[in-house]
Amino acid sequence: MRVFLTGASGFIGSRILTELLRAGHQVIGLARSESSARALIAAGAEVHRGTLDEPDTLAAGAQGADAVIHTAFDHDFHRFAENCEKDRRAIHAMGQALKGSDRPLIVTSGTGIGDDGATAIAQENQFKASNHNPRVATEIEGNALLAEGVNLQVVRLPQVHDTRRQGLITWYIQHAVEKGVVACIGEAENRWSAVHVSDAAALYRRVLEHGERGKRYHAVAEEGLLLRQIAETLARKLSLPLISLPPSEAEAHFGWFTIFAAMNLRASSAWTRQQLGWHPTGPGLLEDLEKMDYAPLLSSR
Repeated sequence: MRVFLTGASGFIGSRILTELLRAGHQVIGLARSESSARALIAAGAEVHRGTLDEPDTLAAGAQGADAVIHTAFDHDFHRFAENCEKDRRAIHAMGQALKGSDRPLIVTSGTGIGDDGATAIAQENQFKASNHNPRVATEIEGNALLAEGVNLQVVRLPQVHDTRRQGLITWYIQHAVEKGVVACIGEAENRWSAVHVSDAAALYRRVLEHGERGKRYHAVAEEGLLLRQIAETLARKLSLPLISLPPSEAEAHFGWFTIFAAMNLRASSAWTRQQLGWHPTGPGLLEDLEKMDYAPLLSSR
């Protein structure tokens, strides 16, 4: 298939690009800069120029493809709600370009959107439009496109990691270095799910080849690591003190990250594994944190 891939030069998208090419697919990668375009060409992809800020450019890329995988996202979490709305507009534009065909539009959401507030673990079949996480806008738009006949499918991501990046934990590490302490709220008994980036990329390919209209898939290898375990690992690797903050002091210390530091992001992928035969094999999050090189961060203090 000819696949239009947004975020093709990014952390996750670049791995999806390799996965798709290895499986014999053609890839049209979205590039917003000359350096991104060169990287895509070197990797073996075609280039389509455009940006999330110009939804019409995304629609044009989708128009000439057999399928779309959308992983691009503006990760400025200081403007998280605004960027989630930008994502909604991008999805709408690409969905309109695909309407009237059976060509799949695979969009990216977060496992937290599978938390309906009624169970202890996020699951694929759970969705609540009133979810307080702004990323819910992605799936609200997806449901609207489904109602219009678009072959919309969702991949929900937890913390995606290797030894260089770890989702929200990357910011957590940088913040700890800046503050000189690794902090957690209370006993940090909330849990976060995780997946190695190579396993996430493999799941996107399986969804492309075998996914079903309207289904949601969880790229979860580890259902729920205690945030306390993550904090303890980082404190040891960074040689920084580990402190526990009362909830009343969390906002002053963490800022926008407070909501995530307190959030339970445990999620299951049992249904996804059964449906698609996806079996993650990559290293675990704590293993990657153990192997990460922290020296460049520490030397910048």
